[in-house]
Amino acid sequence: MIFKNSFLFFKKKIHSLYLSSSIYNKKISSFSDSSLKYKPSPNLLDCLIKYNKKKINIKNYSLSEIWNDQTLNVKDYNNLNSFFWLFSLDLKSSKKETQDIILKWIEKNSRYKCNTWQIDILAKRIIAWISNSKLTYEDAGPVYRNKFNTAIKKQINHLINAIGTSDWVDDKMIGCAAIILSGLSYQDKNVYLKTGLSLLKKIIKFSFDNNGFPKSRNIRQLNFYLKYFVLIREWLKESQNEIPEYIDENIYYLGQAYAFIWKNNKKDFLFNGNHEANNIEFDDYLKRLGYNFKNTNKELGGYAILNNKKISLIMDIGSSPDKKFSSNYQSGSLSFEIVSNGKKLVCNSGYFQNINNQLNRISKSSATHSTLVLDDNSSCKFTKDKDSDLGSKISQGLKVINKNIVFEKNYWKISAEHDGYLKQYDIIHKRELEFYPEESKFVGHDKIISKKETKNLKFEIRFHLEPNTKVMKTQGSKSIFIDLNGEGWKFNSDHNEINIDNGLYFGKKNSFSDNQNIVISGMTNNENQTIKWEISKL
Repeated sequence: MIFKNSFLFFKKKIHSLYLSSSIYNKKISSFSDSSLKYKPSPNLLDCLIKYNKKKINIKNYSLSEIWNDQTLNVKDYNNLNSFFWLFSLDLKSSKKETQDIILKWIEKNSRYKCNTWQIDILAKRIIAWISNSKLTYEDAGPVYRNKFNTAIKKQINHLINAIGTSDWVDDKMIGCAAIILSGLSYQDKNVYLKTGLSLLKKIIKFSFDNNGFPKSRNIRQLNFYLKYFVLIREWLKESQNEIPEYIDENIYYLGQAYAFIWKNNKKDFLFNGNHEANNIEFDDYLKRLGYNFKNTNKELGGYAILNNKKISLIMDIGSSPDKKFSSNYQSGSLSFEIVSNGKKLVCNSGYFQNINNQLNRISKSSATHSTLVLDDNSSCKFTKDKDSDLGSKISQGLKVINKNIVFEKNYWKISAEHDGYLKQYDIIHKRELEFYPEESKFVGHDKIISKKETKNLKFEIRFHLEPNTKVMKTQGSKSIFIDLNGEGWKFNSDHNEINIDNGLYFGKKNSFSDNQNIVISGMTNNENQTIKWEISKL
């Protein structure tokens, strides 16, 4: 193992030295006097850009000197080098100053640098430079244009070489988009277009299931893919290029999945790598371009969703993904969320995306989900893959079986069971969740099914609440009142101990706050047990 790790270390070191060498620089350099032909509309990037509507003028900033700023943190440094801030510039900004800034960047980064040539940063930079051509390219002299075009092609040549080495499918997608855009913009580089479209086919085959849902079961990733597929299609359409059939086909399936998760609910569900994002602006973007996705299914991608005008109920009834797709998976099998009149009544805790932070590991645990936890252990186990940059992946997964969904006007039911605790404890967890719309009442049955004689184990069933949700325990400890911004609900479980516990909420990207969760606790025995609970509107 020591030998293997040492070998990998030196291999990476040698490769890095090669990338920084004059030999590699010569290899990826391709001087050409061809000009930028296709210049995409910047507003096509509205699906990706999150910025204040107020535009900024470049004269207000000393960006020409910022490449020497040693005080920037990693996030700000990466954002600066991605050049996505160009989309926030007022078009009245000086073209000369903008181009001077780009020229200074080119001079400082004429050769490969590991921190500024990372796949996602490089790809975003190319997209930003080309998409903002009115500032970055128009009215420029021949010397600048030559340097600009040469720099783009050099970076794209590197991107084509590097994209296959990345473990991150998201990076591959961004990189693929940049290669395609370069192929559309430089007509002498049609090979870029062919290469990009070929890579896109590979991403589809590798990443999506037969229904067009990401194999990772990651809702955030679903939205991410849809945005980039739509963007690529619009570039092809605007540049009057043929749109391959497989692009339209995958947009259809991704759009169906997007409508299933989001359009009927208008709320971000916190499962398997997702966080609060708010897709209203993206909805407007799709509508503006003529995309209209609908889906009336009740199950897709391992999720069951039932809803009416007032209530949405979603439950994770999918098996864990294959190891290679599991870096953002969370062990929240059979967890659920309830939305009442646009407000979360029950939720999961969300996902802490930074894989190098301990909170990432915590957010993957079953305890941060509204589900059963056995013996303080999660239903899946995760292990860090030393040969990968993706963080921890599943080392022991689970299967969900015996799924059943009933959706009638006056009665809803979702039931399923998983085997995540079978190998270690010989126990199956089965959950039945019913809703009675006329009574506004949820009834849950969590069943602990022992397959063999087992020792007594502690169990907890957690029901997470959004931060600032007010809860109050009754004197007899049999009920808890929930104040949902003036909407009152009662939680009770007649035969079990109920408590209120403090927890952590990771719904906002890479941040955390305090929250509370309702906990039913008890001990297992050799017999099958059923823990019944109710949530009813007052």
